[in-house]
Amino acid sequence: MRRIVGCALAGALALTFAAGCGGSDDESGSGAKKQITIGVANFSLQAPYFIAMSKAIETEAKTYTNVKLITTDAQGDANKLTSDINNLLTQNVDGVIISGGPLNAAPAAMNAIKQKDVPSVLVDRKFAGGQYTSWIGPNNTQGGQNDGKYIVDRLKGNGTLAIIKGGPADNTIGLDRTNGLKSVLKQSPGIKVIEAPDFGGWSSDGGLKVMENLLARNSKIDAVFCENDSMCLGAQKAIGDAGRSDEMFLVGVDGQKEALQAIKNGTNYAATAVNNADTIGRAGLNRMMAILGGATPQKDTPLEAPVVTKDNVAQYHNPRSLF
Repeated sequence: MRRIVGCALAGALALTFAAGCGGSDDESGSGAKKQITIGVANFSLQAPYFIAMSKAIETEAKTYTNVKLITTDAQGDANKLTSDINNLLTQNVDGVIISGGPLNAAPAAMNAIKQKDVPSVLVDRKFAGGQYTSWIGPNNTQGGQNDGKYIVDRLKGNGTLAIIKGGPADNTIGLDRTNGLKSVLKQSPGIKVIEAPDFGGWSSDGGLKVMENLLARNSKIDAVFCENDSMCLGAQKAIGDAGRSDEMFLVGVDGQKEALQAIKNGTNYAATAVNNADTIGRAGLNRMMAILGGATPQKDTPLEAPVVTKDNVAQYHNPRSLF
């Protein structure tokens, strides 16, 4: 079943498998399948989103009988990411999948991959420079815009909205999400926006701390937007601890299963825009396999970011999801 799903997903991403799902056959005619080794270079495995993405790649790889993965974790160090990728190349990997986290570019690493003439697939983060073979990730601006439309409709154009950012200030994923939101809010001057002065660090603990400060400084808040679900889940706890759950609703981004459960349960967690690490990770592995099978990929594939609310959460919630 996983293999069927993998093929269907690859087709939906506008790729044709030259050799079909399950690996490419050896051209010698022996019927044996060529062993394929793929390197997976993670910038950081410190957040649930990126942990789930790496696990999704590993899980999808198991649907092929001839794939070996070598996975690394740079622990948030850009220099180590480059070193990890160089080390993968010395092991003669057939391709490299990169989960770059907050990095905007990794020029030395991408140059090394290009010189080795192996394909590279970026998942989630798209590097500047364009030397990669293919990228699959979220449409972050669309996610922010769709959240903004939900918030404006829910507030009927009036109220106070608090924004919690992940940081740092030049993080383009967070900027795209918040700027997408603000582009919609411009049409509703009756909504007052309060931006938290501190970053939530993309974590539940960070979201909790930032929300505690916002609650202490603001006696009335009608809605909260967070740049990801993890921070919003922490913010939700802070709001509940302060006894103010009935006062405001929360909207996040990612479609994390705990957030979807909260929406399903009818809590004040009202909506999130889909950006599922499980889906992106699996798609990244299948994209690499298609490339190695001879397919010509799309350069960039931004995935849709629909809003999930109580009205459609049943379509998206999967308690067995990796994320």
